[in-house]
Amino acid sequence: MMAVIETAEKMLPARLRLAGGRALRAFASILAARGEKAVAQRMALTAFAIRIVSAALAFLSQIVLARLMGEYQYGIFVFVWVLVVMVGDLSCLGFHTAIVRFLPQYKATGAFAEIRGLTGAARIFALLSGTLVLAVGMIGLHLLGDRIETYYLLPIFIGLLAMPMIALGDILEGTARANHWPVMALSPVYIIRPVLIILFMLAAIGFGAPHTAVTAMQAALLATYVTALGQYVATLIRLRRHYHQGPRKVDFLAWLSVAFPIFLIEGVSFLLTNSDVVVVGIFLDPHEVAIYFAAAKTMALVHFINFSVKAASGPRFSSIIAEGTRQELEVAAIDAARWTFWPALGVGLVVLAAGHLLLSLFGGAFTAGYVLMAILLSGILAKALVGPAETLLMMSGKQNLCVALYAGALTANVTLNVLLIPVLGIEGAAIATASAMGVEAILLHLAVRRALGITLFAFAKPAISKPDMKA
Repeated sequence: MMAVIETAEKMLPARLRLAGGRALRAFASILAARGEKAVAQRMALTAFAIRIVSAALAFLSQIVLARLMGEYQYGIFVFVWVLVVMVGDLSCLGFHTAIVRFLPQYKATGAFAEIRGLTGAARIFALLSGTLVLAVGMIGLHLLGDRIETYYLLPIFIGLLAMPMIALGDILEGTARANHWPVMALSPVYIIRPVLIILFMLAAIGFGAPHTAVTAMQAALLATYVTALGQYVATLIRLRRHYHQGPRKVDFLAWLSVAFPIFLIEGVSFLLTNSDVVVVGIFLDPHEVAIYFAAAKTMALVHFINFSVKAASGPRFSSIIAEGTRQELEVAAIDAARWTFWPALGVGLVVLAAGHLLLSLFGGAFTAGYVLMAILLSGILAKALVGPAETLLMMSGKQNLCVALYAGALTANVTLNVLLIPVLGIEGAAIATASAMGVEAILLHLAVRRALGITLFAFAKPAISKPDMKA
């Protein structure tokens, strides 16, 4: 490894050799080091790399879809698909994060029967809950169909069929994250599924299907089933190789008692992230939905940083809470905040500088969303200052504290959207969303400080000593 590093250093220009050499050596130390911190850093780097690729693929796929369908049909598709993914992710009731909470602790104590019971019960529960949401959605569509715009009816019907597989995919992702398998956790939903949606869409059009949102939803449905079932087989094989077959211990009520508050927290958080698109779709026509979504999707190139750090931090926080000290937890939390903010700032400025060019790729009319990008970036950076604070609270068993916090932030978000969109249009939606992110960051900072005694801030310095976590 050191020989490779030394060779790479010599290849760098003289002006960059010192700084570049330090960066390469730091990278090599992360790859070679052992321990929970090193594992978390490697997982973060892997997740970061996957999210870079996935963000690029998602961005390109949205450009292709926008070009194929035009603004109006594209607006219909993105509104329905966001709604479907949002409800589908919520339908597993927080079990995907409960796995990240419990599995590392069971693994640390050698409780393999509990691991087998947890992962198996979670998969069954996801399929049942997703199917229930599908049934309720179909009933609601039948009873309230006359109140929904006709161009949304068939796409929503198709989207509802994907609910069980979206819920199952979330459980499988949580299982892989808990085992430090970042590629298996993130690549199915964030790389494979977007690619398959485009391929199936192009194939359908090649066979004569119309360039409409209905065709796009059919492609998304097929891609979701192929991805989830493939991920299920791969995860099951890997679980059996690591934990072997044997007895299962199921403590469903204990898991549910933790999962449900997590569902409330993550559900409200997820609604905070996606409610703007939904409210825009309710108040404005598909053309404006398309412009807003293009701007938000472009800024999502920054969001993946927070997601990557969050994916790596959950298992690390859980392990430290089980076996470490409060000082170690504080250091890990502040590290995670720094790993979130500085990359988000750098990537955000680059994306904003190239904003007009990026939006023009969707089509000429989409450049009207440039000002939305600047507004949304301010909210993203505010949230990045506290890093994965919600993950820290949930891994610490403080999920109930987050429920009221997120409920207040969501209420503010929806209220601001409802008030500002009729007056300011899509600019009002961006202002409301950015403001809600700022409120969320402040509340999370205060909640972590009050509940854990940790000043979680990207510029904070860990205290010299703290009481032991187990005391």
